[in-house]
Amino acid sequence: MASFVPVSSLTRRHLIFPLSLVLFEFATYIAHDMIQPGMLLVTQEFHVGPEWVSASLTAYLVGGIVLQWLLGPLSDKLGRRPVMLSGVAFFMVTCFATHWVQSIEQFILLRFLQGISLCFIGAVGYAAIQEAFDEALSVRLMALMANVALLAPLAGPLAGAAFLEIGEWRTMFWLFGGVTALALLGLWRTMPETSGDREMSLSLPSLGRGYLSLLKDRQVMSGSLAIGLVSIPCLAWVALSPVILIHDEGLTRLDYALLQLPVFVAMIAGNLTLSRLASRVPIDRPLRLGAWPILLGLGIAALACIIDKHSYLWLTAGLSLYGFGTGLVNAGLYRLTLFSSQSGKGSVAAMLGMVSILVFALGIELAKFAYFSDGARAFSLVNLACGLVWFVLVRAFLREWKRRSSLN
Repeated sequence: MASFVPVSSLTRRHLIFPLSLVLFEFATYIAHDMIQPGMLLVTQEFHVGPEWVSASLTAYLVGGIVLQWLLGPLSDKLGRRPVMLSGVAFFMVTCFATHWVQSIEQFILLRFLQGISLCFIGAVGYAAIQEAFDEALSVRLMALMANVALLAPLAGPLAGAAFLEIGEWRTMFWLFGGVTALALLGLWRTMPETSGDREMSLSLPSLGRGYLSLLKDRQVMSGSLAIGLVSIPCLAWVALSPVILIHDEGLTRLDYALLQLPVFVAMIAGNLTLSRLASRVPIDRPLRLGAWPILLGLGIAALACIIDKHSYLWLTAGLSLYGFGTGLVNAGLYRLTLFSSQSGKGSVAAMLGMVSILVFALGIELAKFAYFSDGARAFSLVNLACGLVWFVLVRAFLREWKRRSSLN
């Protein structure tokens, strides 16, 4: 196909595309976050223990790994548009199917299938955004899209707790499917085609050589690992906060939902700050600024829990400060990582997504093991360790990025 010229200013049609994409992303997140207050009801209905609560998110994230290796190159060959539309339709159908599950195993299987939707967002949707818009506009859009996506963990627990007062958890999945149908309509009408090379080979040896090359690319790998690590404390909190706050601290579902607010409001504030900075400062500056609240917030949470393992308010405060820093760094780090290689952007996005989501899943399981072994203290120390390793990786990433930029 002819080379697509990135857009530098928005019209209404240009805006509907990212809005439709983020509506789909919102649906995939709300499908987890709204059900979280009801996960203990799910486990009770299927007569299993609370350790299955976090298994829902882990299965979801594992689903987000399994097809990225194929979908990225497939969208490089066939184009982003047909692949993306297929993924949105698949998620819609799996949401509707959840109404009829009869066991916890069936529920977790469908969570896994729904998680495959994450493959399409990362390997196809984000790559299309980066190709469709120029650098400053794409970073701004990604930051603003992250805010809309964050409404899911922000509003999800509150909405889920309220919904469960009048309905049952199975009915929620019809809502998720309906939101996805709206996103599918918007993408079908407005998503541009930014790639497509019918001559590209999708043979296993060709794909293997491409991914081996990316595995050897230190910038791609360090950026991907860093994106995964910086998100673990947030995802671990989403996965385990029902157990921490409701099951172990004895709080109500409403109290649990309210304690999600400061963490995700802070992340939204970080994204809004990044959006304002994107066209005014170099792309690396927010990454350097964001390191301070990330490390300080995780340090506060760990110290508070070492002093008193029931310090859930201080834990929330520390994670809120960390959340602001995370909002500052993610969109810029994604852009720098995606364009750190000359390979097809679908393939790079797929590698980035596979590595980061694998880190998510392993990190959640490590945080889960730590919490059930030694409570909030071990949970917070795992989070702090993730933040410290992220800091080391990002320093090395930016040092190499600066070196390569000086050679161009």
